[in-house]
Amino acid sequence: MIRERLEQLRKSMKEAGIDCYLIPTSDYHDSEYVSSFFMVRKYFSGFTGSAGTLVVTEGEAALFTDGRYFIQAGKELAGSGILLMKMGEPGVPTLKEYLETHLLKGQCLGFDGRVVKADEAGSFEEILKKKRGRLCWKLDLAEEIWTDRPPLIHHPAFLLQECYSGLGTEEKLKRVREKMEAEGADIHLLTSLDDIAWLLNLRGSDVEYCPVVLAYAVITMEQVLLFTGEGIFKAEDSCRLYEDGVELCPYDDFYPYLSKIHGKRVLLCEGRVSCRLMKELSEDVTVIDRPNPTTLMKAVKNPVEIENLRTAHLKDGIAVTRFLYWLKTNIGKLPITEVSAAKQLEIFRRQQEHFLEPSFETICAYGSNGAIIHYSALPEDCAELKEEGLVMVDSGGHYLEGSTDVTRTIALGPVSEEEKRHYTLVLRAMLNLKSCVFLHGCRGINLDIKAREVLWEQGLDYKHGTGHGVGYLMNVHEGPNSFRWKLMPDYQDNAVLEEGMVTTDEPGIYIEGSHGIRIENELLCRKGEQNAYGQFMYFEDLTCVPIDLDSVEISLLEKRDRQRLNEYHRQVYEKLAPYFTGEELAWLREATREI
Repeated sequence: MIRERLEQLRKSMKEAGIDCYLIPTSDYHDSEYVSSFFMVRKYFSGFTGSAGTLVVTEGEAALFTDGRYFIQAGKELAGSGILLMKMGEPGVPTLKEYLETHLLKGQCLGFDGRVVKADEAGSFEEILKKKRGRLCWKLDLAEEIWTDRPPLIHHPAFLLQECYSGLGTEEKLKRVREKMEAEGADIHLLTSLDDIAWLLNLRGSDVEYCPVVLAYAVITMEQVLLFTGEGIFKAEDSCRLYEDGVELCPYDDFYPYLSKIHGKRVLLCEGRVSCRLMKELSEDVTVIDRPNPTTLMKAVKNPVEIENLRTAHLKDGIAVTRFLYWLKTNIGKLPITEVSAAKQLEIFRRQQEHFLEPSFETICAYGSNGAIIHYSALPEDCAELKEEGLVMVDSGGHYLEGSTDVTRTIALGPVSEEEKRHYTLVLRAMLNLKSCVFLHGCRGINLDIKAREVLWEQGLDYKHGTGHGVGYLMNVHEGPNSFRWKLMPDYQDNAVLEEGMVTTDEPGIYIEGSHGIRIENELLCRKGEQNAYGQFMYFEDLTCVPIDLDSVEISLLEKRDRQRLNEYHRQVYEKLAPYFTGEELAWLREATREI
């Protein structure tokens, strides 16, 4: 089936005079996760991961993806004829290097310019310029081939009340306009959904697991034009937007509007807007390329958001802890699969007040499936959990009080000595990072070593970042803060860690064919002591879930590791105990015991 689709694509490419066609995993807004309408790369490759780029030429097709998906992509691409390009591995070219090698003189590179970022398109044009080739950015070749393509749907949306957002739209717009004035900008173009949602306090469900609204925003000093689906707001919300100076416009009118901008200074981020947006702007427009002001603003949670987040994590801790108790006490008594376990966890979350939806698809990976970093179990093809080995559960929820992301690896029975050793190393790594104290000015790239050194000392590593920023009732992956050791040329998530930022701490070990281990907490960056050396910073645990002790090899823990673990469990017990009784409370007491 995939081979047939690729042949159809090549036929359309030939008719359009395109020699090489590029299909990223994206939508019109540079979103990480996309709605079914935008799953073009999945349609033509069969690869279901959330990140990857497919490149198709007349004689070859190649899929570029990162270390989270190497095992998964290898399985899903089998028999398709598509080459797997393991990004970052020795001898594997980057996408740009691949294009430089495969594009011949005078050839044409094509893509849908609405789903390729402007800065990336610029680098492709540099390659084509050397080869005297041309760029075709106007064609979505999937339109005719993908006959049963899902429609692009605008779902109902709502405005987040100020008791949750902490700041009203008027105040947020004032802050953005101050940045515009400082840059000398007349207009600010905003197309990233999380930035728009934060700025206007919008929330919706146009992208699965991401409570955002498909929209474009044009901000001037006097008004805001919001291009979105018609009729998605209740009357009272439309009135509130109008009172804040927001005019609602049809979603499809955005690109025609761009051509009407003349002689203005336009603030935008070329790393977040599309190639087509830049192409549609008139030559007399002066572009001011800067990071979106809203990106840093929303990353630094305000006091109301912070207090709400503590509430959200308490609720989530109750739900996940109930799930751990249920799993531990029912394994071997009830038939439990990866899929049914994930469903049961969602049931416990839905019992919590103000729960809206999962913040991403739950990863419930048993045994060797845990080695697939972003594993996705299917009802017709998933493992049954047994009274042995490890199961890794990575999950989260969206509440009105905020978003959560937590991973626990749980022993279901006897585990091997190697699994115990690896589990204990991951635990030490996670504790080491969350307990560190550092001077203000540090970035995630400075602190990643606090987790990774524990594994590097043993000749081990993991092929993903140690942590990512988390939005407030927003995208579960949010920049510009992160923990990672390798600074990528085009990677923007390397901001100074500021008080109020939320970042995950999630080291892991993945042994193909055997097991996978990851332990994850969310950390809130806080100010500590200030003295002659500067402002010191530390992390507060937001996550409130017991860490499974049944796989810990205590002899491998240093004294400070035990102290850190015991202190964390003391806090967990104090917070959760009032919400449990009887056997559940007795189990919680045992699960958070001192070691």
